[in-house]
Amino acid sequence: MNFRTIRMSLLVFLLLFLSGLTFAQEHTVQGREIFGNKLESINPENGLIRCVSSEYEKHLFQNEPNRATTEEFEAWLAPKVEAVKQRMLYATTDEPIIISIPVVVHVIHNGKGVGSFENISDAQVLSQIAVLNQDFRRMLNTPGYNANTIGADVGIEFCLALTAPDGTATTGIDRVNLGVAQWTSESAVENTLKPQTIWDPTQYFNIWVAKFGGTGNNSLNGVLGYAQFPSNSGLGGISTNGGSATTDGVIMDYRAFGSSDIAPFGSYYSGYDKGRTATHEIGHCFGLRHIWGDNSNCTVNTADSGQDYCPDTPAANTPHFDCNAVYNTCFSAPGNDMTENYMDYTNDTCMSTFTLDQKARIVAVLQNSVRRSTLVTSTVCQSNLGTEVFDNNNALAIFPNPASDVINIGIANSAILPTSYSIFNALGQIVAVKNISSVNDLQIDINSMNTGIYFIKIERQNASKTFKFIKK
Repeated sequence: MNFRTIRMSLLVFLLLFLSGLTFAQEHTVQGREIFGNKLESINPENGLIRCVSSEYEKHLFQNEPNRATTEEFEAWLAPKVEAVKQRMLYATTDEPIIISIPVVVHVIHNGKGVGSFENISDAQVLSQIAVLNQDFRRMLNTPGYNANTIGADVGIEFCLALTAPDGTATTGIDRVNLGVAQWTSESAVENTLKPQTIWDPTQYFNIWVAKFGGTGNNSLNGVLGYAQFPSNSGLGGISTNGGSATTDGVIMDYRAFGSSDIAPFGSYYSGYDKGRTATHEIGHCFGLRHIWGDNSNCTVNTADSGQDYCPDTPAANTPHFDCNAVYNTCFSAPGNDMTENYMDYTNDTCMSTFTLDQKARIVAVLQNSVRRSTLVTSTVCQSNLGTEVFDNNNALAIFPNPASDVINIGIANSAILPTSYSIFNALGQIVAVKNISSVNDLQIDINSMNTGIYFIKIERQNASKTFKFIKK
């Protein structure tokens, strides 16, 4: 090897070394802050930030004097979780109780056409709702299914709202042009974007989809999303000084929203294109913490103190960004790290599991937490369109409800038959349509339908009435 070859080899080596050093420097948390707090973790391979919910929670606590500390919240929640676990343990049926969560997706854009960049298509929105239902229902034959013995069907289904706050019809997709090309700072999101667009958070679960960007160590560039952790009804309340009620929900970058498997023509971040960022963030909104408890402590007891307060998720002391290997970061506690859990930081294709303890925690929050407990009784997934005359004159009803084999349309006067009915699933997709010609058509076979929430719209001439029913 001559001198020139040696020199060229050294030069190439130096360039590669410097390139690698630059990459490493660009993909570290050093110097980066979010919500005035040090960024806790970043994907070292691509520089993307899966979640900043824990940094956001610190910010809320620092700025809202009435917000409960972690210790206060957990002390309040613990007996409620235990009560849910006891009910689950002694349940007399294997059929889960289904909780319906009404969703509004605010698509925040800058005037681009529907389906372009951050003004994502309806199909991309619907694909995300589909993934949420697969994941929270542990749906068989979908990526949301797992064979884990402690894997849980959480019993939650998400539906896009059909009634807007003013009583008019909606698709549950709220497109808003705020004239901003990209959202670069958390203050702009918290003080402008959310308060100007939020729908009543006691009746709608708010999800915002926007474009994050910016430069510098304090920007939202590379952030996939974050969520507002629930308040406990005794201490959290609706704050008047920080606007927690005007910011409640999940916000995400549009490139991590939806599934490329279902809506392949959207724009997605590689590795985060299967809809699991929303599953992760909604887990936070419903009270779940990261599986490593946002700390490096491996000491756990029966209460799982210092970790995620779910003893059936094995202790871990760090997030993971892939599931290419078996990890065990806490040898002192039994079990390998649960990289397949939705509350880790692994890529979307890795994730498939909520545990039974996580389910109990979610149910306890939905039953007791402010702006969560009212979601489960909200009726905005039901359409209020149509005239009351049709209903009042004929005393329409649906029975039995829930049902497993058939449902019946009940009417008071068989001489005044409805003219047709349409049945929609929780995604708003039509699954059955029929013209009614006799009373025999009022009995509807639902055997072939999957379990879950459905809506039936009954029509007569220009009048209609919509009911919700449950297929069990």
